[in-house]
Amino acid sequence: MPKLKTRKAAAKRFEATGSGKKIKRRKAFKNHLLDHKSAERKRRRLSQITLVHERDEKEVRLMLPYL
Repeated sequence: MPKLKTRKAAAKRFEATGSGKKIKRRKAFKNHLLDHKSAERKRRRLSQITLVHERDEKEVRLMLPYL
């Protein structure tokens, strides 16, 4: 059986947790157009690392076969 290819765009965006059972991701909306967003919003809400929702986890794992 041939080796499976990893989707490189997904590999740059997702990472497994320490146990490997869940997948971490960054929150969106914090790379440009930041002037009108409050400092509290940028610091507290947007800078957090969150987990991929369980319904989306299957698709992410298909893109990253060796995660």
